Amino acid sequence: MNLVPLSLDSIHFGHPLPFVLRNADGSLLAQKGFVIRNREELKGLLSRGVSLYVDTDESGESHRAYLAELQRMLMSEKPLGQISSIKISAGTQTERERDDKAPADWPALQNRATQLLRSPQPADFGSRFQALHDELARMSTQTPDATVLALIFLSAQETRMYSATHAMLVSCVCMVTAREVLRWPEARVQQLGRAALSMNVAMTELQDQLAQQMQPLSATQIAAVESHAARSETLLRHLGVADPVWLEAVRCHHHRMPGKLDQKTPAQQIARLIQRADVFAARLAPRAARWPMPVTAAMQASYYDEEQQVDEAGAALVKALGIYPPGAFVRLASQEVAIVLRRGTTAATPRVAVVTNRAGMPTGEMIPRDTAQPAWKITGPVAHKDVRIQLQVARLVAMV
Repeated sequence: MNLVPLSLDSIHFGHPLPFVLRNADGSLLAQKGFVIRNREELKGLLSRGVSLYVDTDESGESHRAYLAELQRMLMSEKPLGQISSIKISAGTQTERERDDKAPADWPALQNRATQLLRSPQPADFGSRFQALHDELARMSTQTPDATVLALIFLSAQETRMYSATHAMLVSCVCMVTAREVLRWPEARVQQLGRAALSMNVAMTELQDQLAQQMQPLSATQIAAVESHAARSETLLRHLGVADPVWLEAVRCHHHRMPGKLDQKTPAQQIARLIQRADVFAARLAPRAARWPMPVTAAMQASYYDEEQQVDEAGAALVKALGIYPPGAFVRLASQEVAIVLRRGTTAATPRVAVVTNRAGMPTGEMIPRDTAQPAWKITGPVAHKDVRIQLQVARLVAMV
């Protein structure tokens, strides 16, 4: 361990730390990805005798950026006092560029989203929310298959952080659908992503509680669920949100509004797509009192509207994700079970990786298959509960 002091002024408040933060004795203060919301929060920590250090053995690019800056100042003949005051910055351009290309740390994102949506504070909600949304928007643009894979896979097994995981999934699949199928202007795609991510902000903690609750909802809980859209809009206004389209979409995201999208206002279009994606994602997720639906049943639920007609927004969602979206488990003609890694040339022929052989035994190394080939044609979905092996989301995403 090689500890180097970190300047208080170099912390990029409201953004995820690009490295592990440690005390002078090397003890852990904050994991990489943790968000320090404001200067007051950090000063409270420092007032208890804590010092800020970075271990250069584990900080990689940050240490190299520090050395490069030191060399630049030496060559420019800066005063020695100024050179000696250099500290590693938590917001260097080198680190940000590296993070833009690095695989997402999904457990860290789940924690960030849960902390933000459970306890939003007016002082820093805007910056923290925008940082989270920007990261999801970037990933849904640059790596849509890996993003959908991670979120569907996590949603099918997550109950402790159900609400935030669900919001991230709805936000990302909506942005992918709007961008790739509906061809909405990018400004509206961004409004859509923000509205979906914040749609349940007034009942995040209750949603997490209900996901683990065995008994029926109480009258108080039912009332809270039924009023959450309007309460979320009110809370967002209190938190500083002023975009009328965003706010209206949140207020209307549970309204029953079947019909053509082009006959709706922009906010109503956003609300309708969120509503369809919400239906799909909710059916994928487990509850303590029930198993999740198979992915094809979840897709069907979003495809048809309240009048059992094909829904334009739901159909766009299915077209964007495919019949078997990334993160779903499927059975092949070979009797192997595989997980969908990425979308294929048609809605029914995604790229997959085998996780159990025809005897139902784990394969160890996952084996890629092209389901467009007759020998590996998909014969149907497999429920997550029936795949009794442990898989790591980082390993799956690396195969996309």
